[in-house]
Amino acid sequence: MKKPTDNLFADSIVYSLDTAKQTEYDNLLQESVLLLQLSGEMTFETSCDRITATSGDIYLVKKHQFIKTTKTPKNNEYYKALMFILKEDILREYALEKQLETIVRYHGQSNILMPESAYLKGFFDSLIPYTQNAKDLDHPLSVLKVKEAIELLLLLKPDLRYFLFDFSEPHKVDLEKFMQTNFKFNVPIDNFAKLTGRSLAGFKRDFNKIFGMPPRHWLQNKRLTEAHFQITKQNKKPSSIYLELGFESFSHFSYVFKKQFGYSPRDIRQNIS
Repeated sequence: MKKPTDNLFADSIVYSLDTAKQTEYDNLLQESVLLLQLSGEMTFETSCDRITATSGDIYLVKKHQFIKTTKTPKNNEYYKALMFILKEDILREYALEKQLETIVRYHGQSNILMPESAYLKGFFDSLIPYTQNAKDLDHPLSVLKVKEAIELLLLLKPDLRYFLFDFSEPHKVDLEKFMQTNFKFNVPIDNFAKLTGRSLAGFKRDFNKIFGMPPRHWLQNKRLTEAHFQITKQNKKPSSIYLELGFESFSHFSYVFKKQFGYSPRDIRQNIS
């Protein structure tokens, strides 16, 4: 069977092909992306959305979000997708060329399903030949393709300029509310700090004031409490939830669970059965 591939065109355009279900947990989107689902499905979960992109769907996904993704082949076809990484330097260059205003902070929807468009379809179709030979699309050409994508997005929805050209850093947010919403994402502490608009030192200081304990301690307790609830009240299998709740391995999850509650996750399942 052909191995899955992720071809990166000059750090701007990614072509993904997978023959089996692939799950990628807990990433921080550093740049906004434009996704075309060619075949199969991609399910992506952020703190505010859980979305399944099916064949033909085009999504615009905002930067500065935690994200979990699952790629699934369907109907005896490979999983295939094209993804544009809308890098800030290219967006700034485009805005400068077009003399666009770039100081307005965006407050709208973070994940946008684009309407059907012959322009976008034709544009993506023009890229298919390059998926067979990534080296044919060199850096200058890939930058032009990204700018063409930006041009088409603005042609279809002019208000997307606020989405695309918001270059501000995350502002300071309600830390308690943010952590209660995002505790399931297994990312470095400095990523939590970044998305709450704080330095790492400021994040740890504010966190201790609010929760009375260090972030790592609180995160583990919160994840374990949620795991206990899902196993006992929602009858979920421990093996199906440990990754979704931010634990790196089942063995580690079982160990800290038993240490916290005095019995293992499997003991609960056996008692329920």
